[in-house]
Amino acid sequence: MTRDWTDGPDPVVAAVASTPRLLVALDFDGTLSELVVDAMSARAVPEAAAAVERLAALPDTLVALVSGRSLDHLRIIAEHDDDSPVALAGSHGAQEWIPGVGETEPVDPPEERALREQLWEDVAELLAVYPGVELERKTYGLGIHGRPADPAVEAQAFSAVDQLMARRAPHWRRRTGSRILEFSSRQEGKDAAIAALRERFGATAVVFAGDDVTDEDALRSLHPGDLGVRVGPGESAADLRVANPQQIAALLGVIADERGAGRE
Repeated sequence: MTRDWTDGPDPVVAAVASTPRLLVALDFDGTLSELVVDAMSARAVPEAAAAVERLAALPDTLVALVSGRSLDHLRIIAEHDDDSPVALAGSHGAQEWIPGVGETEPVDPPEERALREQLWEDVAELLAVYPGVELERKTYGLGIHGRPADPAVEAQAFSAVDQLMARRAPHWRRRTGSRILEFSSRQEGKDAAIAALRERFGATAVVFAGDDVTDEDALRSLHPGDLGVRVGPGESAADLRVANPQQIAALLGVIADERGAGRE
């Protein structure tokens, strides 16, 4: 059962902070950043950015951002450069950027690339009659953002796109989130991203935090001794709940404090 976290001593937090090799995996939008109308204007709140920096500097600690965003967009909003110690998993884990290694991604079959490019055009034309509903072209698919629109218009647009995609790309994976509808030719989820990062780093425990439906894949995949955190409301498989990005920053700060103290 998910319980609210309060800023104070917590045996579960202390236990995960003391593990020999810790992976801290974090969703970005709505977790480290506020949810914003203009998707590319999202940035981590300052206290969350500072907590990530502190954790990433600790020994035997890997911080990773795990997002549905395409890797190139994730690098922009995370203000991530080639010298960063923070790993990235974009497109729900289909793309990776690993410190000291760089970018890796699967082969994109030419037939899927051609279908995707045609769907970008067709969906953009379809959305022209739904004011405020926006298309995001993703590396392996597309996202439809309804946050700028009237909710009734959003619902109509999502229904129209659903019908088009059911006809044209029924094999693509469909996801929903906070006022977003997304389709991808890749089947990876954030659970697979966490598993790959855990194995690559040899993590003995994982902290994962997220705020939306797609994050539940990762939260449900966590092992005993891991720590799952839900940011904001909603049914969740997480151990703890925090209210907003500022509170997840506070929790990450506690983990950094306890982990740092244990290595002095």
